Amino acid sequence: MKKKLLTTIIASLFVFSALAQQFDLSAELRPRFENKQGYQLLLNTNQEGSNFVSQRTRLNFGFKNEKLKLKIVMQNVRVWGDVGTLSSDDKASALHETWAAYIPNNKISFKFGRQEIVYDDHRIFGNVGWAQQARSHDAFLFKYTPNADNKLDIGFALNADSQSNVDNLYSNAADYKSFQYAWYHGDFNAIGVSFLLLNTGIEYLDIDASQTIDYMQTIGPRLTYKSGKFNANVSAYLQTGKSLNNDVSTSYFAGNIGYKVTKEWSLGLGMEQLSGKDSNASSTDIKSFAPLFGTNHKFNGFMDYFYVGNHANSVGLTDINMTLGYSKDKFSAKLTPHLFSAAADVFDGTTKMDANLGTEIDLTVGYKIAKDINLNAGYSKLFATRTLEVLKGGDKNENNSWVWVMMTFKPTLFSHKAN
Repeated sequence: MKKKLLTTIIASLFVFSALAQQFDLSAELRPRFENKQGYQLLLNTNQEGSNFVSQRTRLNFGFKNEKLKLKIVMQNVRVWGDVGTLSSDDKASALHETWAAYIPNNKISFKFGRQEIVYDDHRIFGNVGWAQQARSHDAFLFKYTPNADNKLDIGFALNADSQSNVDNLYSNAADYKSFQYAWYHGDFNAIGVSFLLLNTGIEYLDIDASQTIDYMQTIGPRLTYKSGKFNANVSAYLQTGKSLNNDVSTSYFAGNIGYKVTKEWSLGLGMEQLSGKDSNASSTDIKSFAPLFGTNHKFNGFMDYFYVGNHANSVGLTDINMTLGYSKDKFSAKLTPHLFSAAADVFDGTTKMDANLGTEIDLTVGYKIAKDINLNAGYSKLFATRTLEVLKGGDKNENNSWVWVMMTFKPTLFSHKAN
C-alpha cells in the first residue's frame, strides 16, 4: 500500500511539473553515529552508555506557479537495526510536511496543512531540525508582507484524534488542543524588531471528569542589532494564564553579543535565564518558563539536560556561555563552554543546595566535502555538581560525555522552471 501511494504521488507530481512555473525534487539522507555517556541524565555508578546509528531520509517535492505553492516532504526515520533484515514492514515512514499556499497577490498568502513553523532564533517556534524526525504542525497561516522590511503572520491550529461524531478528549497530552498566534517582524536599518503573542490551549479532564481547555499566553519581543563586525540580540517573554488548572506566571530573558575578530575568527558571549520554582515548593502554581515549540537542542548545551523532553516545571535555569568560532574555506569549528545554575532554590531534604549545576563544554566541527555533502562531528563533556545529582539523579563522577559524527547528503534530483 505504501509503495503504491509513493508511486502515485511521484507520478502525479511529475505530471504537475510539466504545467508548473517551477517544480523541484530534492532528497536528504542523514545518518548519524552517537556515543551517549550520560546524555540528558547523569549515568548511574558503573553504568554504561549506548552506541547507535540513526538515519533520516527525505524526499522533497516543491511546486509553484503564480497563485499556488505546494510542498510535500516524505520522511523515514530509523535506527540502524530496528527493522529486521527480512522484515516485510517498515513502520518508520511519515509525511513530515504536506502544505499548500494560495497567493492572491504579492503581499498576502494563505497557507494550509502540515508545516514547519520557525520564527526568530527558534526559541519559541522552531523546526527542531537536529532531531531526526524534526517538528511540524497542522495549522493555517495568514501571511501579510506589505514591503520588504515588514511582515505579519497570524496562525491557527485545532487538533483532534479522529473524525468522531462526539467531542472526545484530545489524548496527546504532550501537544496542544489549539493555538492562535500573531508574529510581527520589522527591519529598521541596523535594528530588527520581532513581537510574538501566542495563546496555547491544553485539554484535560478536570476534578469533575469534565473536558476542559486551559489557555496559556506567551508574550514578548526580540530585538537584534548588527553593524559592521558587531552584532547583538535581546529577547524577553512572559507567560500567564492557566495550564491543567494551575495558574501560570513565568518569565524569560536572554541577551547575546558577537564580534567578528578577523575574517576567520569570531567571539560571542551570552546569557539566558528561564524562571523556575523552588524544588520543595508546595504550591501547584506554574512558575517555570516553558519554551514550548522551540528547537531546544540549540540552547543550553548540546547534551540536552535542559528543556529537551525534560526539566519542565522544575527550578529553571541560568546559562552563561561563551563561543569561539573559526571558519575558513570548507572547514568550520566552534567551542562553547556553558556555566549552568538553577534560577530557583534546590533542596536536598531540608538542606538548601548551591545553585551551581555544572559546566558543559561543547566542541563541534564541520567540513563541506562536496556541493551536496557535509560532514559534521561533535564532542561534549559535562562536569556536574552535587546539586545536579540531587535534581536529576545519577553520579556526577561518571564519564558524562557525548560524541557524534553525522553525514548529510542533500542533492537536487530535478528542477524545472518555465521561461
